Amino acid sequence: MEKNRREESSGGARTEKRCLPLAQSVRHGSKAVTRHRKPMHILKQKLLAVTEYIPPKPSAAPGAYPSQTKRMEQESGLVRFLKKKVETTFEECKMLVVVQNNATNAEDMLLLRHRLHKHDIAIKFFPNQVMRSYLPSSQYRNMLPLFIGQTVMFVSKEPKVKEMLRVLRSSPQMILLGGCIENTMLSREGILNYSRLPSITTVQGELVGGLTLMTSQTVSMLQRHPAHLSALLQQYIKQNQPGGTPESTAPETTPKTEGAAV
Repeated sequence: MEKNRREESSGGARTEKRCLPLAQSVRHGSKAVTRHRKPMHILKQKLLAVTEYIPPKPSAAPGAYPSQTKRMEQESGLVRFLKKKVETTFEECKMLVVVQNNATNAEDMLLLRHRLHKHDIAIKFFPNQVMRSYLPSSQYRNMLPLFIGQTVMFVSKEPKVKEMLRVLRSSPQMILLGGCIENTMLSREGILNYSRLPSITTVQGELVGGLTLMTSQTVSMLQRHPAHLSALLQQYIKQNQPGGTPESTAPETTPKTEGAAV
């Protein structure tokens, strides 16, 4: 019996391997339903209702509504007053220097203002909004990139760059950015090079001295020949006078001729 069973089982296995069906039906036992769907909480229902996606309504066709005109923003009275003050400052002052203010307290600012006032240099505080609205339409439009962050302006009617730099050395929190001196845009290095130039008084004195020397040399060269000619004529007149001797007159006329020539 066991042998037959083994043969049957082996033969059955062989037949199963040879003729395996493509699909097999597997039967499972039925399971009891133990879980039911619970109703959704009322707060969750309200939250889902509030956060429900509402698609946007389709926009109207172009031309269905009249075009809306753009409203021009009108400047306030304070902005117009500051712009007029900025324009007056740029017209009257020859030195306009932009300096970055890195958290300078009130006491240091007051001391710096006092030191600059000794050299007739003033500190001006203008909002960047006012400067950006004034500079693009003026000849100082190249100074626009300097007005970023907390900035102040050192202005004076005369270019006193050396005095300004000397005062800035005692205030390390004030950083020089650039400026405009005598209608010339200068960077930080340009302002430092400008401070090394001699003053106008020194240059004028050197120019006047050179012109005076050249003029004196020209006058001496022009007067040399007429003076020499007049000395010779005087000597000739003395020689032709009665009782005059050439030996006595020659030594007297020679020094005069040399003096006139010199």
